[in-house]
Amino acid sequence: MKRPFALSVVVPVYNGASSVGELVAALRALDIPGGLEIVLVNDGSPDNSFEVCRELAARPGAPITLVDLSRNYGEHNAVMAGLAHARGDYTITMDDDLQNPPEEVRRLFEYTRDNGHDVVYTHYATKQHAAWRNIGSRFTNWCADRLIEKPRGLYLSSFRCISAFLRERLVSYDGPYPYVDGLIFQITENVGRLQVLHLPRIEGRSNYTLRRLFRLWLSMFLNFSVLPLRAASISGMVLSGVGLLGFVAVLIEALVKNDLPTGWASVMSAVALLAGVQLMILGVMGEYLGRMFLTANRKPQYMVRCIYVREGGALVAQEPAAGSAAAGRPYAGSDREHVSPVDARSPSALPAVAPPRRDTPGRAAE
Repeated sequence: MKRPFALSVVVPVYNGASSVGELVAALRALDIPGGLEIVLVNDGSPDNSFEVCRELAARPGAPITLVDLSRNYGEHNAVMAGLAHARGDYTITMDDDLQNPPEEVRRLFEYTRDNGHDVVYTHYATKQHAAWRNIGSRFTNWCADRLIEKPRGLYLSSFRCISAFLRERLVSYDGPYPYVDGLIFQITENVGRLQVLHLPRIEGRSNYTLRRLFRLWLSMFLNFSVLPLRAASISGMVLSGVGLLGFVAVLIEALVKNDLPTGWASVMSAVALLAGVQLMILGVMGEYLGRMFLTANRKPQYMVRCIYVREGGALVAQEPAAGSAAAGRPYAGSDREHVSPVDARSPSALPAVAPPRRDTPGRAAE
């Protein structure tokens, strides 16, 4: 199937007003045979990222599709929204903080295309993250090795390139807790890896707090494996066996000795241990049931407020019809249209655009 672009670049934007302009300028400067499009997803950013992105979409250059979500849904949900609006033969996902050099985009695209991979993950010789983030990444990758059937030793980076075949199957998932990497490994084993540069963060700090990282880890831990339930069952059986051995030992001691110690401390310790394990098992089961409940009640994966594209030299606002595939996941209808506009206005009818916080195009060329 002939697609309008060779490469789409999907960028979820959250508190990225000071960096997304430089990123877009650097991406538009790339020479991609077959054409390049950029999909910016405003994930309910509390700063003026939306205004900056809208102004970038209005400028001439490589076409930009700006997807404005109705609220903050999280990085993986925003990536799924961007993938749903990408139209290239290949799609690269990357963050808006310029820690992944835009100059590596073409090399990653060509490596994926030339080797026929469904997905290529990048990895770094040196990661420029805080120490606690690096420790957390190693733990997450250790868990992923055992839970989502990824190749051992493969680093799960958000800077990845996927084929149109894989992208079109990813976006069919409409659960409220998407974990993009888990979905990828359910679909394909044709995976590659490429080492790229990783730059220090120029300004600001990571949007990933411990709470957000824990929620993301839970999506990987619970959504794609029943291993936690099996571990809970095994823990219960092991402790039951230990309890049976303890009962036999106490029975033998009672038959042999006449003056048994009261043993209050040991009994209370055993009760506390068993109660803790039981609560842990109930918690794991409750998390599974809660996610099933929210999925059955169609909790949205994301909802699109408006889509902005440049047509005929003018920025056009398109409001997807409620219940359509373009409006979000899950959707009520059976259509697979790219967009269902009900409102198109010229730039003069749009609110005034605030300028970017700063403009340093020289850094993009470094």
